[in-house]
Amino acid sequence: MDPRSRPRIVVTVTVPGRHPDPGLSARKNRLYAEGVERNGGQAIVIDGSSSPVERAAAFESMDGLLLSGGADIDPARYGAPNLGSLDIEPERDALEADAWAAAETRALPVFGICRGFQAINVFAGGTLLQDVPDHAGPAWGQGPARMHPLRLADGARLSTLMAPQGASEVPVNTYHHQAVRASDLAPGLVTTGWAASEAGDLVEAFELPGTRFVVGVQCHPERTESTPASFEALWQAFVEACRVAHDEQMRRSQPLAATAPAD
Repeated sequence: MDPRSRPRIVVTVTVPGRHPDPGLSARKNRLYAEGVERNGGQAIVIDGSSSPVERAAAFESMDGLLLSGGADIDPARYGAPNLGSLDIEPERDALEADAWAAAETRALPVFGICRGFQAINVFAGGTLLQDVPDHAGPAWGQGPARMHPLRLADGARLSTLMAPQGASEVPVNTYHHQAVRASDLAPGLVTTGWAASEAGDLVEAFELPGTRFVVGVQCHPERTESTPASFEALWQAFVEACRVAHDEQMRRSQPLAATAPAD
């Protein structure tokens, strides 16, 4: 496929060199790009070390935005004291806030995964539960993923894509210790999936109502070894929404045909 015909999707990730295991961090980052690319998108990967010029160019040319997993968001972003947030990365918070604002300005598709799910909620005006006891399970690469059922809302984009035969839940992995409760959900977002926990029911999937693709999931669908194959439909839908945005931008950028003078 001609790269010029593929939608350009900005993928925000952790700076590998600032991770205790840079090689593992780079592998994690690559999984997000692979999810985009195997479905026909062009991944434009940026992180907290990207220069202002690189960021501006990426935001200007993007057709969609993928906010990936990573460290906790600074609770100051949602007006709370630190009550259990770990490994805060202010540079990444700032990068993703700017990326979100750029996507909002142009009404572009946005897909949030784990931290990205939480980031969308925070940027849209919500809050977070900063620690859920005994919820995360072993870190990736240190044992089998902890799994739990995700209960799907009937008629939502997520259930339509992933459970077209009417299944009410799907198994998902869990690598997070922070969460969104119903009381934390940002205005305008609609819950499309729930999971049980010691802290009560948690919102683990949401979307923005309407035609624009804004979807967040708390699980890690890029980790295909612990993700049901049905999640591939979600990746496909995201990239397709970005392709529609790309085609619309190309249409708008074409010069209008000259009008022939009247006789």
